[in-house]
Amino acid sequence: MATSHRPILVACDETQPAEGSRRLIDGIERVFYDGYWIKTYPVPANSLEAKKRLIEALTRRLFNHTEHGLNIPGTRLDEARAAYDAETDLGRRRVKAAMLAGALFNRATDIFRKLVELQGEGIEVRSDDALMRECGQRLLEAMDLGRFVLHRSGEEGIDELWGEPFRAFSIPVEDFFESRYIKIGQTLRDIDRIAAAMTDCFNRIPAFADIAPAIADFAAAAQVKTETLRTDPDIFDIWARLVTAGERLANHPPRPVAHCDGVPAYTIGDGLRLIRNGRDLVFYITRARTPMPKSTREYIAHCASYLETGRLPHLPPPPPA
Repeated sequence: MATSHRPILVACDETQPAEGSRRLIDGIERVFYDGYWIKTYPVPANSLEAKKRLIEALTRRLFNHTEHGLNIPGTRLDEARAAYDAETDLGRRRVKAAMLAGALFNRATDIFRKLVELQGEGIEVRSDDALMRECGQRLLEAMDLGRFVLHRSGEEGIDELWGEPFRAFSIPVEDFFESRYIKIGQTLRDIDRIAAAMTDCFNRIPAFADIAPAIADFAAAAQVKTETLRTDPDIFDIWARLVTAGERLANHPPRPVAHCDGVPAYTIGDGLRLIRNGRDLVFYITRARTPMPKSTREYIAHCASYLETGRLPHLPPPPPA
């Protein structure tokens, strides 16, 4: 059965574990980053085949979390570059830069796939091979263009996702996995920050004063999902727990309360919308397994504003599904 994360608690006479420390906890190896013991997984051998599979998976993951229309085949790289170079409108140029980045990633994946096939035929592929250099150049250029790409929510980019395929190409697989644990620790921390902001806000509003357990259950489920790979046998229970916890939070009914003088008259519709936006933000960073700092800061500010004024007149509409 899956267990929830908790920040590491250190007794007065103990020292906090060093970042990257490993320990068996309940028979599962975990690594310590950012105050959390994170579940680890076996690292594949550092081979071209392993890197190919990793880069393909990271590229699919990238397109799954970014705005629509960027998955341009590598065979259309020249067309994508020509369209970008010819564009003068700033808004359309940003979108075409994102499309060019997608084509570059796919071209790099195509090259790496062919290199692995050559190696499988017994042909030695050296690190200074011309195709290896071209693959790295395509990934590096795509990473540079990644700053023009937005998350599917439309709120911000996730630069970390654009850098991951290049890191997987340029460093040993074992080092890449370790870098992911660091990002997972930061993601767990931000889930706790969002949950704390929600709890602090809604605990002090009579209509929502009983929502704290639903927030805590959802945050715990999100943290377990964040550390869990899709290939894990427990993913069926873990994902189902997260989805149902999110549904309970988003559908939590406000209590009817009488207005008191001197207390802000809270707009219940805005409060419900703020709760659902918080649920959505946690889903975004949980699925991406990387922080979204801009969205997190803005959401925490929205919680403080709603608590103070009782309304959110400038809250942006939720993104399309």
